[in-house]
Amino acid sequence: MSKTKVRDVFPTSRRWSELIGLLVLAALATGCGYHFAAEGSGLPAQAKTIYVQKFTNRTRYTGFNDQLMRYIKDEIADHKRLELVDTPSEADLVLNGALVYIQSLPSASNAVGEPIIYSQTISANAVLTDTHTHKIVWTTSGVTGSQSAPAVASAVVTTSPWFLQQNLRSQDIAQLPDIQLAQTQRNFSRDQMMEQLAQNLYVSMSEGF
Repeated sequence: MSKTKVRDVFPTSRRWSELIGLLVLAALATGCGYHFAAEGSGLPAQAKTIYVQKFTNRTRYTGFNDQLMRYIKDEIADHKRLELVDTPSEADLVLNGALVYIQSLPSASNAVGEPIIYSQTISANAVLTDTHTHKIVWTTSGVTGSQSAPAVASAVVTTSPWFLQQNLRSQDIAQLPDIQLAQTQRNFSRDQMMEQLAQNLYVSMSEGF
């Protein structure tokens, strides 16, 4: 059996642009599908209000559950099916859950095996409870969000929709030190990752699967 080399597992620098393009297209297609599908047919017909309880954080990364709450609430508000309320006593439904997994791994390398792109993944479990019957109306585990981030200037596709959403200009990239560039892209990727998790969570909850 032949041995697998590092360069066979991670694309070389000549292939990173193709990889980024595919990832961007997949993320855009996925996001659009979620918004069209999430009509709320799986929610109790009489439910009008929802309270989102702060998710617990079972990972070793702090602060992610606080940030995730903003994305979940924004996603619920965007669909206008349920009204967000400030206390469980005002709500027909209560959503709670836990972050269970966060990981960042290299997904592409250059010709000498140095990582140039990292993929980040976040996973959560969630439960939706009817406050009037005190019954669980929906539960899920392992809902995920993922996103990739370039770690060096040569891996940044400045014409991609992913880059154009940021507040950076193409000329800014060459002027940023590698450490600052990697941190900037990782932070943006993290926000996109949590937004995708919130979208996935909402469509699963609203359609009942």
